[in-house]
Amino acid sequence: MASELPTKLVGTVDCKQGAVRAVRFNTDGNYCLTCGSDKSVKLWNPYRGLLLKAYSGHGYEVLDAKSSVDNAHIASCGLDKMVILWDVGSGQSLRKYRGHAGRVNCVCFNEDASVVLSGSIDATIRVWDCRSRKMEPIQILDEAKDSISNIQVSDHEILAGSVDGYVRRYDLRNGKMNADCIGKPVTCVTFTKDGQCMLVSSMDSTLRLLDKDTGELLGEYSGHKNIEYRIDSCMNHNDTHVVSGSEDGKICFWDLVEGSMSSTIGEAGTGAVHSLSFHPEESCMISASSGVFKLWRPNSYITDDE
Repeated sequence: MASELPTKLVGTVDCKQGAVRAVRFNTDGNYCLTCGSDKSVKLWNPYRGLLLKAYSGHGYEVLDAKSSVDNAHIASCGLDKMVILWDVGSGQSLRKYRGHAGRVNCVCFNEDASVVLSGSIDATIRVWDCRSRKMEPIQILDEAKDSISNIQVSDHEILAGSVDGYVRRYDLRNGKMNADCIGKPVTCVTFTKDGQCMLVSSMDSTLRLLDKDTGELLGEYSGHKNIEYRIDSCMNHNDTHVVSGSEDGKICFWDLVEGSMSSTIGEAGTGAVHSLSFHPEESCMISASSGVFKLWRPNSYITDDE
């Protein structure tokens, strides 16, 4: 149902933190995080455009941030080669993990938020124990030959995309690693909700849906522009559509099964729409470009002003 896709702009928030490098819903979709070129992470109520807290402690631009499943902690990373674990309520930094040799592109928690994983331009994924006082990583995954662009974690798997053109899936139950060659720099990787497939964005302006276990190509989606930057892609809340930002200021939606583009938002941002995040349970989405984030709902949604 293309009519139920979130193509109606219902809110624009000027984050006042320089360029917004990433925007992320928290796990229940009630709040969102923005990462700024002014070295800050900000926590928002996106539906009211309300700033709840700012977290300052990075030395350079912040590139990614995620909240833990219980919303008690935030992990962030950036150009200063650091990963910082924050206490959401107090705004204090609890841990500052150093060890990466270059900028840290992406960060995420495991399912019970006992561990933070970070991926860096140094071609490694480092695994940090949040509950320990030790500041060394408990594991380093160094199979990639180039920068790690994106990481996703399920209950027993780590999915990682790299600029070396491969998607690597680490199965923590049997200790095995599977690598699928995409052939172009990978910018974003996502598990589908059923855990059977993975969506992969790459710098040939193409998204691919792969069978997770066999690596078989199940679908291709194109029509957006992604040849230069890291552009986010994701599934919508019920896995019926593929969504991606674009370097020409658009947001594109494709039917997952048919592969056809079902809708686009023409002027979703000035310059590239490089970051977006879909609500976990509703047809609702946030996107970032330049210094703002925007909130999108279906056309049937009635705003307070209407």
